[in-house]
Amino acid sequence: MTIVFLAHGFEEIEALATVDVLRRAGIETVMAGIGAKAIEGAHGITITSDVEAGELTPDESTEAVVLPGGMPGTANLEQSSDVSRFIDYAAGHDIPICAICAAPSILGRRGLLDGVRAVCYPGYEEYLPCFFDENVVRDRGFITARSAAYSIDFALEIVYALRGGDEAQKLRKALCM
Repeated sequence: MTIVFLAHGFEEIEALATVDVLRRAGIETVMAGIGAKAIEGAHGITITSDVEAGELTPDESTEAVVLPGGMPGTANLEQSSDVSRFIDYAAGHDIPICAICAAPSILGRRGLLDGVRAVCYPGYEEYLPCFFDENVVRDRGFITARSAAYSIDFALEIVYALRGGDEAQKLRKALCM
């Protein structure tokens, strides 16, 4: 199962486009709300999560961890012990950790991106020791993306990592990209 964490102030496009694409690919995807099921995004859209994050435990069913950006969503994700628990588990079990926009800064501040090619929203580069000028990057189990504009490409890269290039390409064509 892929867990997409939603914290108050999350970037709606980054979260929902990713959930939509992953579910279209047949990947079991759970939206986990931080502290509640109803989570308001950065632009006033309230989403009802599938579960509260505290109800989940990282285990062998965890296929990937996804961190949407946005503000103050990124800061709220970083303060969550539930998110930290999943990041730690994923990092220790070679499970993809995927972050977009400002959220890669969470991984950078934890030292997880040392020596890893990664991208983020402009202004957060100081937290990424190996910043590259690309839109979506997959390196050593991490998938990062620059901004909301690349949400579908980000999600397709997750599909590629979890289900392979054929499935990602099939979905890309179905989306008319």
